[in-house]
Amino acid sequence: MTRFLTAILTLALLAFPHSLFAQSRAVASSADPRATEAGAEILAKGGSAADAAMAMMLALTVVEPQSSGIGGGGFLIHHSGKDGKLSTINGRETAPAAATPDRFLDENGKRMGFLDAFQGGHSVGVPGNIQLMAMTHSKWGKLPWADLFAPAIRLAEEGFVVNKTMESRLARLARLWPRFAEARRIYWRNGEPLKAGMQITNPELAETLKDIAEDGPDAFYSGRIGQAIVDAVQNAPVNKADMTMTDLAVYKAKEQAAVCAPYRAHVICGMGPPSSGATTVLQILGTLSPFDMKKLGKDNPQSWHLIAEAMQLAYADRQKYLGDDAFVDVPVAGLLNPQYLASRSALIDPAKSRSGYPAGKPPGASERTAGASGEVAGTTHFTAVDHDGNVANMTSTIEGPFGSQLIAAGFFLNNELTDFTFVPEENGAPVANRVEAGKRPLSSMSPTIVFDADGKAIMALGSAGGKRIIMHVAKTLIGKIDFGLPLADAIALPNIYYRGSTVLVERDTPLAAMADELAAFGAEVKPADIGSKVNGAEYAKDGWRGAVDPRSEGVAITLDGDGELLIREGKSPDSAPPPSVF
Repeated sequence: MTRFLTAILTLALLAFPHSLFAQSRAVASSADPRATEAGAEILAKGGSAADAAMAMMLALTVVEPQSSGIGGGGFLIHHSGKDGKLSTINGRETAPAAATPDRFLDENGKRMGFLDAFQGGHSVGVPGNIQLMAMTHSKWGKLPWADLFAPAIRLAEEGFVVNKTMESRLARLARLWPRFAEARRIYWRNGEPLKAGMQITNPELAETLKDIAEDGPDAFYSGRIGQAIVDAVQNAPVNKADMTMTDLAVYKAKEQAAVCAPYRAHVICGMGPPSSGATTVLQILGTLSPFDMKKLGKDNPQSWHLIAEAMQLAYADRQKYLGDDAFVDVPVAGLLNPQYLASRSALIDPAKSRSGYPAGKPPGASERTAGASGEVAGTTHFTAVDHDGNVANMTSTIEGPFGSQLIAAGFFLNNELTDFTFVPEENGAPVANRVEAGKRPLSSMSPTIVFDADGKAIMALGSAGGKRIIMHVAKTLIGKIDFGLPLADAIALPNIYYRGSTVLVERDTPLAAMADELAAFGAEVKPADIGSKVNGAEYAKDGWRGAVDPRSEGVAITLDGDGELLIREGKSPDSAPPPSVF
């Protein structure tokens, strides 16, 4: 794909076989210990990284239903340890054929409120994760298809303990659930949401997983399960909508080119559109390239001032230009053009905040109107590395907590269509991310793989967090590459984001402690709860090792060459994450 010119620049690096650096360790890392254990179980049986990642995706459907699952979609980036090939699979949900640009406008042509829009049928996109899984398994799987379902089926049948994260999400959504009887039936007890420490089973989900395990991916998009999805959408207690069996039957996951660009002595690769992740992360890093971030260091307020300015520059372009490139021309090459990035970087005053930037005019961009999407904090990420050095790195989502609140065949359906921009045009010009039939909404999911100067894969990571995903990943890359931190310490660095022209810094962190110094650059700075769920793995002198976000309940398991536990990292099961972690 000629639009991804930055990828062409790095083909020589990416063709350098990782197998020359063969090592025997394997890693599974996710935001829930039960899912990580599922991935480790598959790796210990001789499964590939792709097998382990898919087993984690299925297990998360059971134990982390508020964040992801087979009722949603995702993006996967895969690196081959044998030949160095880099591939990505787009399993993003699509709008049904009946969807029109005015889907989220009220009877007066005004934008719907998000609270009204996300509940029920018309926020549901055609789920993509099972199609993504089928493509992933056919390309890189080693174990039989059905084997990958065994850990998730066991969890659904035998049960699992509700953790603090699920408890907090159930409590948050309780006021909406009088409308959603199916959700209450599974996740409430004695008229109240389940509490941490309670045991839960989901036999209906277990039967669904068994059917897909036995009959293959078509069982999801047709028959009993497909009909359950369509019935849930068409007969929703609120916002009945228009998904059909044909919408399910025609859905396809897509293999597409990665988006790659250099940063310092590394090459960083991620997903292309409809993900804005790689493009925006790489814009942030490219804008910071002229500054000596290593010399400034992590404890210098100026470092964070520069990060905040680069962030706002990149997000301005994201809002105007990014969308599904099957429907709109997305100028990825122009946005990552070195001369364009240099011109954007020149707008940054190292001594003073500009407090907001307009979008630029990258080479090859057509005129269009900026439009904000409704993406909210949610989602999950997981990473697997197998004994042959293959890396499977996936971000998966059903959008907001418990998606649309609708359940079909035991699993939650996404509310992914609210990631579209609700207002289809501004000032007479179309918005890139407006609703259209068959279109995939813009996403911030940012599964990322990093290569060193020799073309060796040395790091894989991603995060949850809606639009904040991009900043969580960019911050971690800066911490690792510029500040020289181990991946776990780079993940633990304070989070930073923005609201309008206000810079938000993570409460109760060293960054919050220097808020006044950061504000001296001229921006309004406020401490805020900015949770994250970053997961990943890095290659060190002893081989691959997992890393997890200390803010989450995530766990990383590293196995030795015999498939035995070598390292387990993460909090104890009864540790409570802060309430901002989704």
